[in-house]
Parts: sequence; C-alpha cells; structure tokens
Amino acid sequence: MVISLSVIVLLLVLAWIFLRGGGLKFSHALVCVLLGFYLASSSIAASIHSGLAATASVVSGLNP
Repeated sequence: MVISLSVIVLLLVLAWIFLRGGGLKFSHALVCVLLGFYLASSSIAASIHSGLAATASVVSGLNP
C-alpha cells in the first residue's frame, strides 16, 4: 500500500507540473491516465466518489 500511495503522489505531482507548464503532450496525458487508474484502485477512491457525488448533488440543486 505504501508503494501505491507513493506512485499516486508522484503521478499527482507530475500531472500538476504538466498542467502548470501549459502544454499537454502524449506523455503528459499518459501520466494523467495512470494517475486516474491508481486513484481508482486506491483506498481513497470511495472518498473521492462520495465527494464528487455530493458536489454534483449541490450543483444540480442550484436554481439559476
């Protein structure tokens, strides 16, 4: 589990650097995809899912 979280943190830092750099190349997109797969298989996936579901619920309840 420690190695998996280390990989997630590394990929998150790389994705942040790539987004700040302004250019998204194929290798950058690959890092972002790998980050998504590692996050989906980690223990925090349920927390991310419930947080996004709650945010979507709040946004859908707003009246313009």
